[in-house]
Amino acid sequence: MKNLVVVLTLMIGSIAFAQNRNAKATIEVDGVCMMCKERIEKAAIRSKGVKSAIWDVKTHELKLIYDEGKIDLKTIQQNIANVGHDTKEIKATDEAYNSVHPCCMYRDDSIKKDHKE
Repeated sequence: MKNLVVVLTLMIGSIAFAQNRNAKATIEVDGVCMMCKERIEKAAIRSKGVKSAIWDVKTHELKLIYDEGKIDLKTIQQNIANVGHDTKEIKATDEAYNSVHPCCMYRDDSIKKDHKE
């Protein structure tokens, strides 16, 4: 019986330690301007378990540091889509997309063209 308790304790302990508390990931998020940057980063950082979120306007890359024990990438991407920004895996609903500022309508080719340098 003692052996079973020890084995179970070790298994539970190794599962808890297997999750990275400072996991790093980069995901692609659509957007065109600094207002998009603020919205994307805010949506990511408000996700429980996200420690850092930095989105690059030019590359559309969102660099994340997060706790895998508290959140997964799919949930973070859904939170970003909920504020109107598409990721490679999750597309924002039309309602969420239409809620962004007219300057931020990244699906519109003329808006994208206006933001190019």
